[in-house]
Formats: sequence, structure tokens, C-alpha cells
Amino acid sequence: MDSIWMPGSRRRREQPVVSVRPHSDAPAPDARWPSSIPAVAQVLREGIDLAPGVTFLVGENGSGKSTIVEGVAVAYGLSPEGGSRQAMHSTRPTESPLSDWLRIQRGIGSSHWGFFLRAETMHSFYTYLEENPSMSGPDVPFHEMSHGESFLALLESRFDGPGFYVLDEPEAALSFQSTLALIAVLQRIVGDGGQVLCATHSPVLAALPGARILEVGEWGIRDAEWGELELVNHWRSYLDSPSRYLRHLLD
Repeated sequence: MDSIWMPGSRRRREQPVVSVRPHSDAPAPDARWPSSIPAVAQVLREGIDLAPGVTFLVGENGSGKSTIVEGVAVAYGLSPEGGSRQAMHSTRPTESPLSDWLRIQRGIGSSHWGFFLRAETMHSFYTYLEENPSMSGPDVPFHEMSHGESFLALLESRFDGPGFYVLDEPEAALSFQSTLALIAVLQRIVGDGGQVLCATHSPVLAALPGARILEVGEWGIRDAEWGELELVNHWRSYLDSPSRYLRHLLD
């Protein structure tokens, strides 16, 4: 059953996405991809409530976190290859059918603005911007920048107001210092009344104070504390003694 926010909870009522629920005609989870992924199967059975601020999905490759954020982004009305609601560009469709099985419960009076940032399709998005210039003037020359510089420039030029921001492993292009800059951007978005759903492998990014963390894996989806994440524990152990890990690979 969808969550119901009490009238006094103004911030929650106005968040862009309150919850994600399966359509009544969504297929039951079975052995076919993507519903065979435990985390996706759980979303199709139970749906998912989103926090007003930042929600991180963390987990191993193949755990379903990117499939889920893509499905939610497309169900919200964003391009599966990244960008805002107006950027309906496409090169080679590879998205799963999950978005067709989901419905979005929006906050009352919330902004409909949104942006989907995914690392592997940003080159085509930059090309789309070049070929479809804004009426307001020249855009940022993203193609002339390094991968990391273009990401930071995109954050500064597009992540600038309340709305629903979906990010798929944004740390892929970022250094340690740039990841800290991204944390500041996410905090600013929340302060402006925006909402973020982010899939990440970064223990640095997931440490954002006040963020909700959902760990995905063979168990499905579960709430987790930063210090209890498998991701954090693996990095902590590796940095404490790299040789202990590497000798098994290099011997």
C-alpha cells in the first residue's frame, strides 16, 4: 500500500518521488531477467519508499542497483541514456523493461524537473547537446574537457534547483577530490528541496551525512548503516593491508 504522509509533514509531501510501486499488471518475479535479480524482484513485490533527501543504492556488480535506478528514472519520465525530461536522445536501446512495470507516486505540489546522470552514456548526451543548442546561448563545451572535468561542469550547469536527480555510479569519472565536490553538490540539492537516488560503489560518496543507504545483494534490498556495509569493510581491510589481498591474485 502506498505511503500516506500526514499534513504536517510539509517536506515529505513535496518531495518529487514519495514511492515507487509495481503496476497492477506487472509480471510476478520469475527466472527471467531482470525480475530474476533478488533486488528487482523485491521492488516488484513490495515497491520502495524513497527518502526526502539522498538515497544510495550500494552493492556488487550484477546486484541490480543500476537496473533499479534506470527503471525509476525512466518511469519518472527521464531519458534512459541520461539527461533531463526534454533530452529524449537514443543511440542503441539497452534498457530493461522494468520502467514499464513501475508507477511513481509523486509528492503533492512537487517539482517535475529531473535529471538522469549515467557514466557510460554521457558522451552521446554531450553530442546531443551540441546538436540541439539551447535558445539561451552556447552550452558548456563538454567534449573539450576531460571526463572528470565534464562531469563536474555538468553538475554545476544542470544540478541547480529542486527536482529529482538520478545518478548511476557518478564516481566512475571522478578523483577523490572531485567526489568530495560531488558530495557538496548533493548536499546543496537537498538544501534546495531536491531529491537524489544514486547507485554507487564509492564508500566516500555513501558517507554523505543524513543519507539513507540501501544495500542490494542476494538478499534483495535492506537498509544499512555506512560502517556496516560490505563495501566499506572491504575497502577498510584492503587499505589496511593491500598485500593480504594481492598475494592471492599475484602468486
